Amino acid sequence: MTNLNSSKKTPASALRPLGKAELIAIALGGMIGGGIFSILGVSVTMVGKATPIAIAIGGVLAFFAAYSYAKLAVYYKDEGATYSFFKKTFMQHKKSTAAIGWLIVFGYISTLALYAYTFSTYFSSLFGFTEVWQTKVVAIGVLVFFAIVNYISVNGMGKIEDLLVYTKILILLTISGLFINKGDFSSFLSTLSSFQIQSSSLIIVAALTFVAFEGFQLVIHAYEESIDPDKNVPQAIYWAIFLAALIYVVLSIGAILTIPENILIRDKEFALAAGATEILGPIGFSIVVVGALLATSSAINGTLFGASRLMAVIAEDKVFPKILCHRRKGHIPDYAIFLMAFFAIIFILLGALQSIIEFGSITFIIVSFLMAFSNYKIRDKTQTHSVLAILAMVFLIVGASSILYYEFIHDFKQLLIIIGLYIVLTLSSWIFSRGYVYSE
Repeated sequence: MTNLNSSKKTPASALRPLGKAELIAIALGGMIGGGIFSILGVSVTMVGKATPIAIAIGGVLAFFAAYSYAKLAVYYKDEGATYSFFKKTFMQHKKSTAAIGWLIVFGYISTLALYAYTFSTYFSSLFGFTEVWQTKVVAIGVLVFFAIVNYISVNGMGKIEDLLVYTKILILLTISGLFINKGDFSSFLSTLSSFQIQSSSLIIVAALTFVAFEGFQLVIHAYEESIDPDKNVPQAIYWAIFLAALIYVVLSIGAILTIPENILIRDKEFALAAGATEILGPIGFSIVVVGALLATSSAINGTLFGASRLMAVIAEDKVFPKILCHRRKGHIPDYAIFLMAFFAIIFILLGALQSIIEFGSITFIIVSFLMAFSNYKIRDKTQTHSVLAILAMVFLIVGASSILYYEFIHDFKQLLIIIGLYIVLTLSSWIFSRGYVYSE
């Protein structure tokens, strides 16, 4: 891997400061962000008390996507993840590779904007900020803060991510326990056993839930800074998905047990806070808000870390400006970190993030299918079982089709906006990357 200051030698120990705990934290930080706080309302609207089942199915879907990523990561040993894996598997498809690079980075930027906006919304509710400009200032501030953290030190970023992620897990599990303790679990089981639901609705919700697992691939972007990456990167991915699924399922059960469905549907991302206020009082509200702040903070931190490294890798191929592959201390992509934060701030200032958010969700599941297909193509080299590779592709096709069908039925205008974004970014990638070259 080359960079603009490659002549400066950095000790190997300094280049690999991230152990398994930090890698799991990075993945969980990327996954457990604002998604779980908003997805409950959508799920309950469509499938009611079957929401925990749909979330569990979404976790299975995420596992099959992760299986292909893990196999390709160990084989290619490249921190570029989706972009590099596709590039190396389909060497002749340079235009497709360039487009994928732009789409993924844009998806990450939209995710950063979502996390920062969600953080600012909860922060504002805690401190009584009511003006729109106050919310935007808070969102910008949290992005700048974590951009500086990532710029200063990888080791420091990892330790902060550990603290944020494992604290928020403790808080979310505590909230779940309090909810379950207040609810009637036996009544929930009996109601669920008699609940009638269309399998198509369950599949659609599972596919929508799948986006709440977005972030596990961030671990791969830390490949070159990981201790024993061939072992720790795959294990971190699988452990993170398991823990995220467990937390989501337990939290959804607790919420359904105690919070009326009309509140879950009405308040959406604020449903947990509203329900906690009614059941546990002001202290319950504060606990949920703190959990949301930790969740979104760690998501911003982890996404900036992984996505900036992806941008630097892509820049080495001249698909982005060459300066973005500059590395501070030999491995910190400083310009990429601040540019991603800058564009996320632009999205926050522009407002109306919903279309960009949906774009990121659809992009994630589509590129996951491309990774499953890439893994299948070189399955002998990655030592992948054919059945698992085929199942991964089938499940991801079903998931992608379900999301597109949902958008087509419920918000066709938004679907057209998303398609327009794909066209604009694809054409832009082709125009900008006319000098595209593969890095050596």
